Amino acid sequence: MPDYTLERAATGTVCGVDEVGRGPGAGPVVAAAVILDPAKIPTGLDDSKKLSEKRREHLFEVLTRNALFGFGMAEPEEIDRRNILHASMAAMERAVAALPHVPDHALIDGNRLPKDLPCTAAAIIKGDGKSVSIAAASIIAKVVRDRLMVRADGLYPGYGFAAHKGYLTKVHKVALAAQGPCPIHRFSFAPVLAAMRAKPLINHNS
Repeated sequence: MPDYTLERAATGTVCGVDEVGRGPGAGPVVAAAVILDPAKIPTGLDDSKKLSEKRREHLFEVLTRNALFGFGMAEPEEIDRRNILHASMAAMERAVAALPHVPDHALIDGNRLPKDLPCTAAAIIKGDGKSVSIAAASIIAKVVRDRLMVRADGLYPGYGFAAHKGYLTKVHKVALAAQGPCPIHRFSFAPVLAAMRAKPLINHNS
């Protein structure tokens, strides 16, 4: 389980940073940056993928009441223009910039660091299983993105976004083949590109 060891080893205010949504074929990448209050760290923080939806929602409510946090996003158009890696780095930079005050140090999940951070930083491989701050960021980013995809399901029905959150499941691929893509799809992703070539872009709001 993640703990507070990496935070204690750093000097000054520390934030954890993580992103969710690199793999889906639709929707944004969402990043979160979190500064925990050491006296109010909720129990059960872990990699968001290891937690049930109910547990994530509970921890989200606790964290947003007791921690400082910021969000950053990269929409599908930016993902297509810059590629998923650079868009993810940009989302993390925006999340740190959105914090109420500038941290002294950032713990970044993964093996790469965003280039434009206002503080020192360390890349922590599998950080959401090592640092409670990164785990908290993972949970907040996951809940925010999932809620966005549930909302997208109402705007663009028929794809199943509320269920699979934009990941390229079998159900999603079948819907893509039948309906063609919609505006929140990532056209640089091969299955979406193939569907676009077969069917024109669908704008359900037109």
